[in-house]
Amino acid sequence: MKIGFIGTGWFTNKHANILGAMDGVDVTAFCGTSLEKAETEARKWSNAKGYSNIEEMLDKQSLDAVYICVPPMAHGAIEKALLERKIPFFVEKPLGINDEPFEIARKIEEQNLVTSVGYHWRYMDISKKAQGMLKERQVGMALGYWMGGMPMVPWWRDVKSSGGQFIEQTTHIVDLLRFLCGEVKEVYAAYSSRMMSEKVEGTTVSDVGTVILKLNNGIVANISNTCILPESNKAGLEVYTNQGVIEISSNQLRDIRGQEISEYRNQLDPYKVENELFLNAVKTGDSSPILSTYSDAVKTHRITIAAAQSAMTGAPVILER
Repeated sequence: MKIGFIGTGWFTNKHANILGAMDGVDVTAFCGTSLEKAETEARKWSNAKGYSNIEEMLDKQSLDAVYICVPPMAHGAIEKALLERKIPFFVEKPLGINDEPFEIARKIEEQNLVTSVGYHWRYMDISKKAQGMLKERQVGMALGYWMGGMPMVPWWRDVKSSGGQFIEQTTHIVDLLRFLCGEVKEVYAAYSSRMMSEKVEGTTVSDVGTVILKLNNGIVANISNTCILPESNKAGLEVYTNQGVIEISSNQLRDIRGQEISEYRNQLDPYKVENELFLNAVKTGDSSPILSTYSDAVKTHRITIAAAQSAMTGAPVILER
């Protein structure tokens, strides 16, 4: 299989290195914002070439799949170019910062194109274990968090480029809530800028925020985030049930039943799992093992942009069924 990458940052390196260790997979193309960046990545691979234009890359190479690892504001034209050529793609979250992903999702469904989105929390061992536990418990509510510092890249702190922390970062917790607890029907958010706009030049994103979510099944959830801390504090989801609390972080599950606490850790690399399932789906045409297709991920996107709308207007947003 010949694989191309659009983007030259951390996620490109992460996925490319995983693919490089797989049999029958050949990383052959990199497209960057400059030819220099793309060629720098390409030199790491014996058969790869660098490009600064996606159309040129697609014209000169016959690719079986493409990975899209770009900042939030760069989505849209890339996905449409791949759709025109019916090339399966893996895209890192978030899907964008506006309504464009809904149009892309419709075209994907029309073509029945194989896609996957990088919501890797779904692929953790502990997420699967939590799913099994919750089948035998009644959930009342959930609390989610993404509490940390501000990533020091210019686009992240610009709300017009990143969409803000809830869209760019906390989307993982929103998606995990959907995965474990069900679909959301109503969103109400309150955001504020407390200090980062004064500390870091060019900051227009809110630095604190909390979002109340009502689910179709009656569960109530709250997901909060901040980027004011000097270092990462915690990110995860707590699910409150009739048998106790299930706490999920990026590498651990805690099942708390009064004084009895059981702990579990991931045994497999979720990034590796999501890559293997995606490439196997490309080979077979069967997307059913993929836990986060584009068509599913757009539901998480709808929630995060609804939160931004609610924070702006001060009113709750009812989501379309």
